[in-house]
Amino acid sequence: MKKTIQNQIIIYEGDNGESRIEVKFEGETVWLSQSQLVELFGSSKANISEHIKNIYTEKELALEATVRNFRTVKKEGNRKVSRDVEHYNLDMIISLFQNQPEEKFWMMLAR
Repeated sequence: MKKTIQNQIIIYEGDNGESRIEVKFEGETVWLSQSQLVELFGSSKANISEHIKNIYTEKELALEATVRNFRTVKKEGNRKVSRDVEHYNLDMIISLFQNQPEEKFWMMLAR
């Protein structure tokens, strides 16, 4: 029996309560925004952007297959604003993990 997960969000939180990642499931994969990738890897937006750019430049992954816009709603001041935000699928997440130095990889797993 094949189970399809659609439009669900699961929130993961570390034992210390500090780290929290909301994971979006859609089309049999997970999707994370760039800001979620920054949090997951404990990195900077510039660093994640550079790695993503290199992955596409080196044709390790195809942009069309790994990025998708999801409409998100954020509160800005007293109003709610909706925007399309790029999200990256599991293939990109795995590629970013593989591009991490080994010691950083083990530190992320230990968090």
